Amino acid sequence: MPEPVRVLFVCMGNICRSPTAHAIFLKRIEEAGLEDRIVVDSCGTGGWHIGDPPDPRATEAGARRGYDLSPLRARLLRPGDLDAFDYVLVMDQDNLVRSSDLNPGGRTRPELFLAYAPDSPVDEVPDPYYGDGFERVLDLIESACDGLLDHIREHRL
Repeated sequence: MPEPVRVLFVCMGNICRSPTAHAIFLKRIEEAGLEDRIVVDSCGTGGWHIGDPPDPRATEAGARRGYDLSPLRARLLRPGDLDAFDYVLVMDQDNLVRSSDLNPGGRTRPELFLAYAPDSPVDEVPDPYYGDGFERVLDLIESACDGLLDHIREHRL
């Protein structure tokens, strides 16, 4: 059996957007029966929350839609991640720059996650940390997860 496709979601602190994407995409691949073909992880470009669980507001919003963020813990993006993962998907331009600068020669070039949501009216997943946009973030991430899974099925599996 070929090596699994490895997907990494990246945001700033790894407590709101990237763990939400992690949990949603994990559920999508489980529903598709592809747990042995796709590996998912998430991380942040800033180290303020290393080892912490996702923000309770993200956990609660996700749970209302059937996603379990509770087992996830924040970790920092490492230079080797750009070689270890096939997809490094970032939530916004700032984290795109931070991720790209970390290992400019890495095998995988980070890209904006919402590129996989072709009908999205925005290019970036907004950071809900200082506001109440968790439902909007879920909508955007669900759409991009669906597009990403379709892309991986078509091009990698």
